[in-house]
Amino acid sequence: MIFKKLKNERGATSIEYGLIAALMVIVMIPAMQLVGGNTNGMYDQITNKIVAAIAASR
Repeated sequence: MIFKKLKNERGATSIEYGLIAALMVIVMIPAMQLVGGNTNGMYDQITNKIVAAIAASR
């Protein structure tokens, strides 16, 4: 009887961990897209400043 209870809890626990992992992925994807977009904008600004500095020095 004790072993059956442990077996049932293990199954429920693995399902819970799976749900937690799925929720984490759902939250992480938009966050990474936001950070990636901000990073691209930063690199674009740096590139523009470097190009402007090179053009000004010629």
